[in-house]
Amino acid sequence: MATNFCATTGDGAATLRARPAITGVVLAGGLGRRMGGVDKGLQQLNGQTLVAQIAGRLRPQVDALMINANRNAARYAELGYPVVADAIPDFAGPLAGLHAALSAATTPLVVTVPCDSPFFPVDLVSRLFSVLTAQQAEIAVAQTGEQAQPVFCLCRREVLPHLTAYLQAGERKFARWYASLPAVAVPFDDQLMAFENINSLAELARFEHR
Repeated sequence: MATNFCATTGDGAATLRARPAITGVVLAGGLGRRMGGVDKGLQQLNGQTLVAQIAGRLRPQVDALMINANRNAARYAELGYPVVADAIPDFAGPLAGLHAALSAATTPLVVTVPCDSPFFPVDLVSRLFSVLTAQQAEIAVAQTGEQAQPVFCLCRREVLPHLTAYLQAGERKFARWYASLPAVAVPFDDQLMAFENINSLAELARFEHR
């Protein structure tokens, strides 16, 4: 499946080029432990849930969108996007969410963003895709400075069997998984603050009206 993608050149002019279709996934399947166990994606920031803000920011960058959630599926479904739960039990972390998304997606590429980072770049997907294809990699991971941001990743759906085997072996570490694949880091040093995440109710209050 291919689609026309509007890319912006260095001089600001828009050009059309073909690229494989991409499914975007908002990862909202965690337990929210550092927020006291609340469903993080459903918390309000400036009068709107985090998941709604993030879905709205990601949707223009992709061809299809879904939400990975393990609680309150009906509330997440109110946004109008498919909701997929982890197949791996016991809230196994973001890799389980990626696994669920890769299993449900029908597009050649899948990109993930977490439900607690509402400021991620509006050109996240285009930049990940550009480096993924240029390096002929299987997964592209955002990086700020020396810090990898693995939950912001674009990967080919063909990695699903590899990920399934990794999870079935009891492994959960995101970095260890993609290190075993043809992976590439994509620098976002011009947008260091864009990857800030909200881990606590105190931080949520601090980000109000930002």
